Amino acid sequence: MSGQDGNVDIYEQVMERIEAALASAADRNESLQGVVDALQEGLEHYGWTGIYLVEGDDLVLAAWNGPEATEHVRIPIGQGVCGAAARSGRTEVVDDVSADPRYLVCFPSTRSEIVVPIKDGERVLGEIDIDSDHSAAFTVRDRRFLEDVAGRLSELLVTLPPSD
Repeated sequence: MSGQDGNVDIYEQVMERIEAALASAADRNESLQGVVDALQEGLEHYGWTGIYLVEGDDLVLAAWNGPEATEHVRIPIGQGVCGAAARSGRTEVVDDVSADPRYLVCFPSTRSEIVVPIKDGERVLGEIDIDSDHSAAFTVRDRRFLEDVAGRLSELLVTLPPSD
């Protein structure tokens, strides 16, 4: 899909970086970090990007990229927007985090959030969590794109054992 000016679409460029990261990484951790780096660095409206993996009854932060670390490195399934997405297995888009009582405050500047489950069939393996400093930052295009990324991550998580 090329833009009207003939340039390659930004989402295609980011997907190419993700595919390269997945193909060249030495282990699972490096792969996950490569994906969050590609997302965070490639899409300017993404303010903080993380991948959480399911461990027992919790989501555990496995990789992230953003201006600062989050204190939410372990989130019980069912708690917050991330926990809700893990419980339901459905993408959550929050256009205004201040209006959603489930939102767990990570950064004062965050205005919107999207959480996309990474699934193997119906089983949730993890999720992509992205915050933005802009209200209603995530479009249908972001949702579809990130759901495609989550599908590729599912393949990785099913085939590549955890790193030591």
